[in-house]
Amino acid sequence: MPGFFITGTDTGVGKTYVTLWLAELLKKEGLDIGVMKPISCGPQKENDALYLKRKLKLKDPINLINPIHLSLPLAPYPASQLQKKKLSLSPIFSAFHKLSNKHDCLLVEGIGGVMVPIKRDYLVADLIKDLGLPALVVARAGLGTINHTLLTVEALRKRKIRIAGIVLNGFKRKDLSERTNTEVIEELTGIPIMAKLKWQKR
Repeated sequence: MPGFFITGTDTGVGKTYVTLWLAELLKKEGLDIGVMKPISCGPQKENDALYLKRKLKLKDPINLINPIHLSLPLAPYPASQLQKKKLSLSPIFSAFHKLSNKHDCLLVEGIGGVMVPIKRDYLVADLIKDLGLPALVVARAGLGTINHTLLTVEALRKRKIRIAGIVLNGFKRKDLSERTNTEVIEELTGIPIMAKLKWQKR
């Protein structure tokens, strides 16, 4: 089990929470779990990588867990442009290689959705492809998620990225769409809904 790339249909759908949930689940199975957040953007105190390191009591240094950090709360490409910082992807692949060799399973949390630009000509979907991990898609449970999930699945399949499953996050038990979305998404994509979680952002 080399690992999974946890991506989302949008920002704020609960990727960090699902990464933590999955890590704890796999740890209970006796696996040595590593976590990686290749790129983070925004204030360091809000960094998801630091949160995961603390919650999972990881001993790996933060520069391996999160090799690239940009201080502006934007997608990586515009953030790097405004900060006049040229992004190199080599720290990501170097950290990925080290962490993969150290742990039984590595969970890599993306930034935003699959079409978020890391560089002008390089998207999150391209990073998933280059890392060679199957994608786990985190999607909202309620109204609008069918469109967002199908678009995400289409973008991943276009790049021949294997999709391990979908996690629906945000069940509040009040929305009629929540009771029908699971069946519709599974029918239209042929991808299993691996879990249905109550709303948690992280």
